Amino acid sequence: MNLTSLLSFFGGIGLFLYGMSIMSTGLKNAAGDKLRTILEKVAGKRITAVLIGILVTMLIQSSSATDMMVIGFVDSALMNLSQAIGVIMGANIGTTVTAQITAFNLTAYAPFLLFVGCVMALFAKSSLVQNIGKVILGFGMLFVGIGILKSAIALLAESDGFVKALGLIGHPAAAILFGILFTALLQSSSSSIVIFQAFAVEGMLSYEQCVFLIIGAAIGSVTPNLLASLTTGRNGKRTALLNLFLNLIRGAVLTLIVVLVPAVTDWIKSLSPGDVARQVANTHTIFAIFAVLVISPFAEQIVKLTKLAVPLKASEQQVLEDRRLVYIANINNKTIPAVAMGQAKLEIVRMGGIAATNLKNAVRYFFDPSQTQLFAQVEETEETVDWLNKTIEDKLVELRAMPLSDKDVFRLSRLILVVSNFERISDHAENIIEFAAKMKSAKAVISKTAMAELRTLADAVVDNLDRAMEVFEKEHFELLEMVKAGEQAIDDMQEQFIRNHIDRLMVNACDPLGGVIFTDMCTDLERCGDQAMNIAEALERS
Repeated sequence: MNLTSLLSFFGGIGLFLYGMSIMSTGLKNAAGDKLRTILEKVAGKRITAVLIGILVTMLIQSSSATDMMVIGFVDSALMNLSQAIGVIMGANIGTTVTAQITAFNLTAYAPFLLFVGCVMALFAKSSLVQNIGKVILGFGMLFVGIGILKSAIALLAESDGFVKALGLIGHPAAAILFGILFTALLQSSSSSIVIFQAFAVEGMLSYEQCVFLIIGAAIGSVTPNLLASLTTGRNGKRTALLNLFLNLIRGAVLTLIVVLVPAVTDWIKSLSPGDVARQVANTHTIFAIFAVLVISPFAEQIVKLTKLAVPLKASEQQVLEDRRLVYIANINNKTIPAVAMGQAKLEIVRMGGIAATNLKNAVRYFFDPSQTQLFAQVEETEETVDWLNKTIEDKLVELRAMPLSDKDVFRLSRLILVVSNFERISDHAENIIEFAAKMKSAKAVISKTAMAELRTLADAVVDNLDRAMEVFEKEHFELLEMVKAGEQAIDDMQEQFIRNHIDRLMVNACDPLGGVIFTDMCTDLERCGDQAMNIAEALERS
């Protein structure tokens, strides 16, 4: 073994990995947000989830990227674990396409691909054409890297030490372990399979060794997801662990079959005799498809095992309960319009209660920042309200397609406005905790008098919001005058308190940053009062 061949080996790997990265980035950019939209539409049927997982992973050439999107969706309650396992199984099939592509010997055409891709990426005016150019450029780099890798492997084959080192993975257990570690290092199962392919083509690895390396690579591929889940909530961690359990079970089943029924691998070899690159690619694909067919019937059991391994805290369970539709989840064109309208209102009232609680928690945190748990709670609830806002509005749009009377059409338009008002109240709650955090980090000073005024204003806003919600929920419009009077009092207080604070700033009773926070806080609270007024009046004439 000489230094040149070793450097060529690592250079080939580097060029191949960089080509994969460019190709994947180009595909994702060309697809835009459509891939995330596709994943968001995962239906309850597992076959649909599997097909979507295959499609998305084929497009972006990265099962890890697909799995990370799934982790994000489950963590934000846009997808449940039963849907996620289908997408993950589909991603395991979709990622095998890379090895199928690289099994073709296209190294001779790589320079032309590099030229075409470079011209499109550098000189095209359309961003879509530029991204397609990057895909072609990455594709060319991928095959150039493979060409360099194969040449380097041929030189390394002359080294007795290197050959002996590869001989250490002759035992199935050693090969599986090496596949796990090597893939964990590269953080890409498709990349490690292609490298194993290259070694097999040059005669450095036998097909039998590659079979067990493929099994290990599937397990090692979950490493990026496990690392990514460290910064997520329990649902994100559950999703990563679900992927690990899935691939461990897959590995165990396939290992038993290969060891006990060697005719299986003989059959796979017979599909492409004399072409070890294609044999490795076919093994990767067939193993993935077989695993889905065998494991899919037991998917719910794996989901239950994952939930037992990572149980949810009470607060996290509450988030799950909040981020779902309770009253309008099953509304369809067979639902009686009058019933649908009533259920829609109940759903909005539920959302309003969540948003109002978020405002109250934000106010509590502002006046008592020692309750640090409230900061994260408000942020998480704000995400919940955003989810409810989008989901409920989508359902209300569906209701518009029903045969509604003119009165119901008008009422529906008012309900949509109320949903928006509740979402804005939660936005203001998030602003309020940020004001408190800014005060704490910058050590801003607000006088006791100013804090007392803010508390008076906040109490008035919260009380008026409660009254407004009662008017909206029970349609007690006789209370509307009280809400209007409360809103006028809030406006008057805001104006008076800001004038008072300007006077305090003139005598240095509060520092400038404290003054800015005070006025911003007054503004946000007053706007919450405006939203409350809108909510109370929404159904008055409907």
